[in-house]
Formats: sequence, structure tokens, C-alpha cells
Amino acid sequence: MKEILKKVRKYEIEIRKHINNSYQGDYKSLFKGTGLDFDDTRLYNYGDDHRSINWKNSAKEDKIFINTYKEEKEQSVFFLIDVSNSQNIGEKKKMNITKEIASVLCLSAIRKNSQVGILCYSDIKELFIQPKKGNSHAYRIIKELYGLNNTSNKTNLNEMFKYFNSTKKKKSLVIIVSDFLDINFKNTLKSLSNKHDVICIHVEDKNEKRIPNLGLIEIENNESKIKKWVNTSSSDFNQIKEKTFKYKENELQKFLKKINTNYLKISCDSDYVKDLIKLFKFRNNN
Repeated sequence: MKEILKKVRKYEIEIRKHINNSYQGDYKSLFKGTGLDFDDTRLYNYGDDHRSINWKNSAKEDKIFINTYKEEKEQSVFFLIDVSNSQNIGEKKKMNITKEIASVLCLSAIRKNSQVGILCYSDIKELFIQPKKGNSHAYRIIKELYGLNNTSNKTNLNEMFKYFNSTKKKKSLVIIVSDFLDINFKNTLKSLSNKHDVICIHVEDKNEKRIPNLGLIEIENNESKIKKWVNTSSSDFNQIKEKTFKYKENELQKFLKKINTNYLKISCDSDYVKDLIKLFKFRNNN
């Protein structure tokens, strides 16, 4: 555990130094715009977030009004972590990168005096820690995240989003870390994004897309453990592979852009610290 903490602290310091050097000490970019309470309404201006439109007042006045908010003294940052067995793939394993990213950002949020909580989910709740402040709380989250032993191997992002929506009503910054290899979660993700400020971090391993043409082989589903024989040289198999990865990835990006939700893709073989810095920069400019 000491080595893990040493590593994530090093990465967190690296990000902080870069942001401080680039923005004259402004290390709030990832965590700004959360923890907001309703204040008043005003007329809509071009470029305003359509999610803030007050439809009731707009209908009464025959003009478009948007809600304005005031920032709370304290804000909550919540991590939604996909811990299904599809994450345990690859040389580095997506799950290891996922845990590191969550840990680095957890320390970053705590340094900004934010309350931080975490929900780990497979197809059931595996770990839930209510948001609190302080270094000892951050270390507890990291320790329990790394020590987690799943009850289930399966994936259900839809149920994870539903569970969080029903549990946390107060607006928070929600950081989802997953490989997003699932179906039927768009509606609940949209509902989540309407209530909270959401960032989706998509962790991928490029090697899982590079399935060679080996002819007839036996494969095993990493979650259900069901085995079956497939012909990796067939056009049907290649179409399934294309639909599972490339199509889904493009579809996810388009969908998140449509609902104004931040998206960051991180590959296991890349320097994810640089990727996170890009996310800070993007949030700082928006």
C-alpha cells in the first residue's frame, strides 16, 4: 500500500505543478462548476447551457429564461467506478489504471477542500463510501478501492447510474471511470448528466481489439465464464469485433457530446497523467 500511495502522490503532484505553472496557480479547473444551488433566473443568452433552461417560466413569459446558480462553500466529488471483470484484461489491466486514475483525482479533489465519495459497481453495489473531506478520508478510499474483492464479475452500468441517481440528490461532480463495454445505459446516463456535472473517463486496452486471425479457437467470456468456439477468420466474427469496439466507442463519444458531458479516453499504454492534464486544460477553458 505504501508503494501505491507513493506512486499516486507523485502523479498528483506532477499534475498540480503543471496546472500551477500554466495557469498562475489556478488549480481548480477540473473541480469548478459543481456544488451549485439555485439562485434566480435570467434571459437566455447565446452559448448558455440548454440544461439550465427554466421551461416553466419560459412558457409563462413567451421568452427563454435560464436558471442561475450560486456556488456553495463546499462541493462534493463522487467517483463511479466500474469494477466488473471486463476491466481485468490486458498486460497492465484496465482495472489497475482505473484505480490509479481514481486515486490521483481523489487526492486532487481533497487538496481543493472538496468532499469526496466513491461508488464501485459490477452488476451490484460492491463499495459505497459517503463523501467527506480530509487526507485520512482520501487514504481510506484508496485503501478500500485497492483492497476490494468483488462479489460479482458482471457489468451493469445502467444499474450503477440508477443506484447513484436514487441515492445522491444534491448536485455533485461525478467522475465515471469505466471501459463502457455494456449496453442500455444511455437513458440513465443522460438522467445523471441532467442532475450532476459528469465526466466520463473511458479506459481502453488496444490489445483487446487486436484479435488475430487464428481460425477456430475456444474463447471464454471474462465475466460469465462461458466458453465457446469461434472462427476468428470469419467475416461475422470481424463484424462483431468492429461493433463491440470501434462502433461503440464512436457512438459513445457522439452521445456524450450531444448531452454536453465531458469525455476523456485513456489507453493503458499511454501516459495517462498527460491525458488528465488535457482534461484540466479543457475544463479550465469552458
